[in-house]
Amino acid sequence: MRISIIMPVLNEATRIEAALAALQPLRRRGHEVIVVDGGSTDGTKERAPGHADRVISAPRGRASQMNAGARAASGDVLLFLHADTELPTSADRAIEAVLDGPVAPGTKWGRFDVRIDGSSVLLPLVAWMMNLRSRLTGIATGDQAMFVRSAAFRRVAGFQPLELMEDVDLSARLKRISPPLCLRQVVVTSGRRWDKHGVLRTIVLMWWLRLRFYFGADPNRLARRYHR
Repeated sequence: MRISIIMPVLNEATRIEAALAALQPLRRRGHEVIVVDGGSTDGTKERAPGHADRVISAPRGRASQMNAGARAASGDVLLFLHADTELPTSADRAIEAVLDGPVAPGTKWGRFDVRIDGSSVLLPLVAWMMNLRSRLTGIATGDQAMFVRSAAFRRVAGFQPLELMEDVDLSARLKRISPPLCLRQVVVTSGRRWDKHGVLRTIVLMWWLRLRFYFGADPNRLARRYHR
């Protein structure tokens, strides 16, 4: 099984080299890394070559960038990874064990548990709640490093052109094909957003945005609120 790791980036010059360095053991085991730049102005794109198999450009927006990466990918499985999220060293073996193993035959997609690396003492609780909610609802978020068989991704027509909640929307459509595999292996994601805006404030905002999205609010309007 070959995995294509797709990393959408925008102005990540301070962390892109370290993020890609962590993926080199996976490249040495035959998997590919595709960086998709959304128009960075800080030299992010220039720092990526040599650390990735392909570096391409796409219109700004995670959905657009990840779709472009998927079109360029040659792997059997697509793994969508944020630049501030680090995979476990055995991520490829964990994915292969569940997608090709006897435990959940026919399953097409999944995600990892997440741990948030930040200064607040509340972040372990936030991560626990995220992982529990995902198990109960079958909805994954981008911070959890979603992975999906390439054929299944094409079957649901990839990410919709949304500025926010593209991961929630994709999860909902993939659930019609199969339930997700919720791996216990942990990815570590940056808590910079939580530290900057405050944990409780961010929790309230994200739940409010999800509720609005569930009841049909325009995701692009929600994105503008999120970025403010």
